[in-house]
Amino acid sequence: MERRQFLSGSSALALLLLGGCSQGLGYSLTEAIRRLLSLSSQRALARLMAPGGFYDSQVARITLPDQLGGNGTGSMISRVLLNGLVRDRLLRQVNRAAERGAERAAPVIADAILSTSPQDAAAIIKAAGTPAATNLLRQHMGNTLVAAILPGIDEGLRVFDNEVVTEALRAATGINFAGLRDDVTRKASDAIYAEIGREEMAIRADPRSTGDPMLIAALTAASAL
Repeated sequence: MERRQFLSGSSALALLLLGGCSQGLGYSLTEAIRRLLSLSSQRALARLMAPGGFYDSQVARITLPDQLGGNGTGSMISRVLLNGLVRDRLLRQVNRAAERGAERAAPVIADAILSTSPQDAAAIIKAAGTPAATNLLRQHMGNTLVAAILPGIDEGLRVFDNEVVTEALRAATGINFAGLRDDVTRKASDAIYAEIGREEMAIRADPRSTGDPMLIAALTAASAL
């Protein structure tokens, strides 16, 4: 029985590999991986761009820099300066800024997905149990995502970019506005990849839920190997 399942899976995967050369089959493993990444990123970004998408998420919530007590520490003066409502307001604002940054992520992610090669696809489909497609996407993109979302995060944080607040942050922690913006941007980029990876794993676990015949064929065949 296991041998028949293995052979069946191998045959289906072979058809997918050959699909790009055979219009009659209409299946392409590379296209299947692109669809996997596209669907994963669309779902992840839709959730993150919704009101409270970052702040309400246990995975994606952006914390304040360590110097501001983001890890539960921080200097005495920073804790006094940024206590209560002020600190909560800043925490919520950095997460709203991350939402605005995420709005700029979709085009650059879509472009990167199009660069998926047959060699990439073959390696990804065999990497069961890991968000291999997301990991490779991140590797290929390098700093592209950070550069893309930074302007949106910059805009989202501008409400705090006044002389009084900027000087207070610098005096208490050594962090200026640019330092806060860069910290939030890096964390937002990490959160976006984490959410895409989570969606990828959910699709791999239940490809039929997508209703996409190509994804179902590719992931079902791979799971049978």
